[in-house]
Amino acid sequence: MKKSWISRIIIISLCISLLSFTGCKNASGITKQGFYLDTVISITLYSDDAEEQIDKCFKIAEKYENYFSNTIAESDISKINNANHQPVKVHKETAELLNKGIYYSELSGGKFDITVGSLSNLWDFDNNTGNVPSDDQISQALSVVDYSKVHVDGTTVTYSGDGIIDLGGIAKGYIADEIKSYLNSEGITEGMINLGGNVLCVGPKEDNSSYNIGLQEPFSDDGSVIASVKVKDQSVVTSGTYQRYFKKDGKLYHHILDLSSGYPIDNGLSSVTIITDSSVDADALSTTVFTMGPEDGKDFVEGLDNVEAIFITTSNEIFYTSGIGTTIPFEKTAK
Repeated sequence: MKKSWISRIIIISLCISLLSFTGCKNASGITKQGFYLDTVISITLYSDDAEEQIDKCFKIAEKYENYFSNTIAESDISKINNANHQPVKVHKETAELLNKGIYYSELSGGKFDITVGSLSNLWDFDNNTGNVPSDDQISQALSVVDYSKVHVDGTTVTYSGDGIIDLGGIAKGYIADEIKSYLNSEGITEGMINLGGNVLCVGPKEDNSSYNIGLQEPFSDDGSVIASVKVKDQSVVTSGTYQRYFKKDGKLYHHILDLSSGYPIDNGLSSVTIITDSSVDADALSTTVFTMGPEDGKDFVEGLDNVEAIFITTSNEIFYTSGIGTTIPFEKTAK
C-alpha cells in the first residue's frame, strides 16, 4: 500500500525547513502553516510585526484556490470544464494562468498539457492503492487531452474539448509568485514561501546570505536530504516519482504521466529540480523537463536563460546543468 502523499509532503516541508532556516538571525520570525490546494503550505517571515501580512498570504492562497481548483464547483476552472463548449468569463488571474499553461504546453510539444485531468483522474494517485486502469480506459482518457482546444480571449475562455482542464501542475507556482509580490508591496523582503514543496525565497537574508534548500532523497521515508542548494530570491521546485505513487505486483506507478502512452514515465529519473526566478515557471518546467528524460531535459534547460536543473536518477546518481555549483552553490550530502 502506498504511503499517504500528504504525509510525504509534510516530510519534504520539514526537511526544507530544517535546512533553510538554520542559523537565521531573527528568532522572532513568524511561521504559519495551512492546508490549501490539496497540500500543506508553510510561510515564514522574518519580521517582528508581520502577523497581518502572513494571514493575508493564506487569504491569497484561498482566493486563488477558489479560482483555479477543478474540484471546487464554483471555481473558474470548473465553470469552464462544465460549460459544454460555451464561453466563460473568468478572473484575469485565471486567464493569465491559462495562457501560461498553454505556453508551456506548446513549448513542451504537448508533454505538459493543462487538459490532462481526464487521464490524471483515471489514475487518481492521491487515493489509489493499487488500481491500474485498463488500456481501453487510458486510450479513451488520452483521446480528450488536447491543450489546443483551450482558447483565451482577454478574460473570456472557451474550451472546445471534452476533457478536463487541470492546473495542478502550474497553479502552486503562480500562487507563490502572487504571495511574494504582495509581500514585496508591503516592504517585506525576507522570508520563505513553501507550497507543498514548491519553495520560493523572498530576497536574501538580511545579511545578504543565501537560503539553504534541501533536496529529498527519493523514496526516503524519513525525508533524508541527498543534496542542497543555496539560493537568493529564487524558486526551487521538484517533480519526483516519489511524491505520489503506488505499487502493484512489485511495479511502481507514479504520477508523472507519459502523454503519448498514458502510463507513468519510465526514463531512469527519480526527480528533476528546477531553480529560477519565477515559481510558476519552475513549477511548469519541473514536470516538462522530467518528461523529456535526462539527456534531452538537460540540453533543453541549458538553452534557457536563468534556469538551472538538478537531476536525480533511479540509482540516486546526481547530475546538473552548468550553472549549478558555480552561479548556484551546490553540495551533496555525505553518507
